[in-house]
Amino acid sequence: MAAPLPRLVVASGNPGKLGELRALAAALATEIVSQRELGVAAVAETEDSFLGNALLKARHAARATGAAALADDSGLEVDALGGAPGVHSARYAGEGASDADNNRRLLAALAGVAPPWPARYRAVLVLVRGPDDPAPLVAEGRWEGRIAAAPRGAAGFGYDPLFIPAGEERTVAELGPAEKNRRSHRAQALAALLAAWRSQP
Repeated sequence: MAAPLPRLVVASGNPGKLGELRALAAALATEIVSQRELGVAAVAETEDSFLGNALLKARHAARATGAAALADDSGLEVDALGGAPGVHSARYAGEGASDADNNRRLLAALAGVAPPWPARYRAVLVLVRGPDDPAPLVAEGRWEGRIAAAPRGAAGFGYDPLFIPAGEERTVAELGPAEKNRRSHRAQALAALLAAWRSQP
């Protein structure tokens, strides 16, 4: 099993995402810090896939800090919208849009489509040991579900008030952080990443 990293930089400025990754990634490093804490600005997400953006963010953080870096790119895919908002989830209602703005835009886009609205959360995690790591660790998680007719719940972030996981009647925002961290797309991806890490010589 690979030894814990001395430091792991999380390439995110999103407080909700950072909190989840910190809680989930504790086994990887003795110290986990965000790139924002180290004064590293976010890089523009110019790729057209979750994997492309996660790699871009991880290499940027590693290059700026000289430490190993963990990056996630994730989003919501709605079947009735051809997989949108997808990689544009964080800015679906425009640059600088709030979570509430994005949720409103999503419901407006679905207004002419009869429910149910099958959807999934997807997350791709990338761990690089340095900016030019030739073999980054990559893992993906998917959380299937459907979109609610109106936002419900106060926990979580992003589309959590609208996303109802398969087998549930509650939205993710009604589940609470502990349950979300056990079941989410990000939790699934990190479990796979940890398994890959532990399998290394």
